[in-house]
Amino acid sequence: MRATFMYGAGDVRVENVPDPVVQDPTDAIVQIVRSCVCGSDLHPYHDMPASEQGSPMGHEFIGVVEETGRDVSTLKKGDFVIAPFAWSDGTCDFCLEGLQTSCRHGGFWAAGGIGGAQAEAIRGPFADGTLVKTPGGEDSALLPSLLTLSDVYGTGYHAAVKGGVNQRTTVTVIGDGAVGLMAVLSARQLGAERIILMGRHKTRTDLGIEYGATDVVAGRGEEGIARIRELTGGDGTHTVLECVGHRPAYDQALGVIRPGGIISRVGVPQYEDAPIGFGSMFGPNITLTGGPAPVRAYIETLLPGVLDGTVNPGKVFDRTIGLDEVPDGYRAMDTREALKVLVRP
Repeated sequence: MRATFMYGAGDVRVENVPDPVVQDPTDAIVQIVRSCVCGSDLHPYHDMPASEQGSPMGHEFIGVVEETGRDVSTLKKGDFVIAPFAWSDGTCDFCLEGLQTSCRHGGFWAAGGIGGAQAEAIRGPFADGTLVKTPGGEDSALLPSLLTLSDVYGTGYHAAVKGGVNQRTTVTVIGDGAVGLMAVLSARQLGAERIILMGRHKTRTDLGIEYGATDVVAGRGEEGIARIRELTGGDGTHTVLECVGHRPAYDQALGVIRPGGIISRVGVPQYEDAPIGFGSMFGPNITLTGGPAPVRAYIETLLPGVLDGTVNPGKVFDRTIGLDEVPDGYRAMDTREALKVLVRP
């Protein structure tokens, strides 16, 4: 089969590799119907050291079960499934608490010897705990929206949930990428009536307005902070959903958070030395939360709205490519020519 590997910064290749096979009795082999390139994939695309072996890429996919191990009881050949970006056993204490990204026996696609999802097929460990059977098929018009449940929709929703968003909450969303737009949608679903989106790309912020943003602030740094303070009577917002992961976005979050507020981070942090002391967080009683989204915990909550058309998160995909074109898909996202690239094997 064909699969995507990264050999270093900017060096993405699609190669022929052996087909995946069942290794453990809890495995399932899934034929991938759709996958995509994630914004977090651009971090190694910028700075991954050169490697002779290469790393498998891709952690978001939907597909059809081709084969199951003897201990898989909830899935069978032909089932259409959504795969969260982390695989988990579904039975440990963390999974039962809804924190599948901390599963005692789990892990992440494209790591730990598990193949990547920018491929034609993949081996899924702990299939009963990980894969979510859902109505659908290879010709469904809902495929893009169903794919968002693998990562970006659940991640945006996690940001809003951890940020305590409700009807009384004013919200700033930092970042107009796919996760930021899903955070806007999620904040609206949780009842927020004032949602300020910080972003500079009009096609993206227009979609953010469609998803529920009430204001758009294009300014960055002190200019952007001042504008949000102006919009909120000088106080800032109750919640900030930081969906970028770079230090300037964190500094903006500190600049616009209201005393007593919550900063919820879901952008993978590309920094280590962020201020958390008296002047930045302790004094004004700011809470810092967030982390890798346990999207498996949210799929059953978010799926009905996708199936009945109440929401259309799949609009974040603005380019569709074949698997052999994945290197160009990385380039398009890196240069902001594409918001999020859908991959059709």
